[in-house]
Amino acid sequence: QVQFVESGGGLVQPGGSLRLSCVASRSFFNIMAWYRQAPGKQRELVATITPGGNTNYVDSVKGRFTISRDNAKNTVYLQMNSLKPEDMAVYYCNNLPPKTSYWGQGTQVTVSS
Repeated sequence: QVQFVESGGGLVQPGGSLRLSCVASRSFFNIMAWYRQAPGKQRELVATITPGGNTNYVDSVKGRFTISRDNAKNTVYLQMNSLKPEDMAVYYCNNLPPKTSYWGQGTQVTVSS
């Protein structure tokens, strides 16, 4: 069992930036992912990173978001630049594929002027 704790969300204006962090309760060497869920919508996969650092992104965030990981700190990051109102959601981290019992509370990202 592992717990993920997400942080770093907040209120930002369109075009702004945020850096999300996800700390695991123990070391992990799985493919990690960031997901998001906007009000009234299904949770969607945003970005993934392998233990070796290979990354993939959903088309809507390519060129704006960067996922990274620090295995020594049991932490995964999501750098989000050029934020848009449609990026507003609760952001979660989990394995890929996600494990139901690993979902944390997430961190709210609000993009509004």
